Amino acid sequence: MEIVKNSKARFEYEILEEIEAGIVLAGSEVKSLRLKKVSLVDSYAKFKGNELFLVNARIEPYTHGSFFNHDPVGSRKLLLKKKELFRLKGKLAEKGWTIIPLKMYFKDNKIVKVLLGLCRGKKAHDKRQSIKDKDLKKEALRELKHFK
Repeated sequence: MEIVKNSKARFEYEILEEIEAGIVLAGSEVKSLRLKKVSLVDSYAKFKGNELFLVNARIEPYTHGSFFNHDPVGSRKLLLKKKELFRLKGKLAEKGWTIIPLKMYFKDNKIVKVLLGLCRGKKAHDKRQSIKDKDLKKEALRELKHFK
């Protein structure tokens, strides 16, 4: 079950690889995720030592929570195998690479997963080309509707 999708990421970045990661969450955070009170806009993954953290992902406080509610914008640890972490750390050492969360979802309706994208930022002319391709695809679909 999909919770949230970072739709702007595919427009802003060229996604070269997708990685599925687990995430460490508090109970009130999971309850907020079930209510889809989350935003991945402007969030990214960052290494602190040998651990990967999701930064700037906003999970709203649970409305029925007590004073034990979580921090809405705190960084959250991502769970990957050690081999995968070292490979990603090596990729990030190269210029222009970043890790962006593409979507967050429940796996088997109980485990929260984050789909990360190993990305490189698009230039302005690449973005214009993406818009042109999208418009051409829409126009082709409109034309096909008229022939049915």
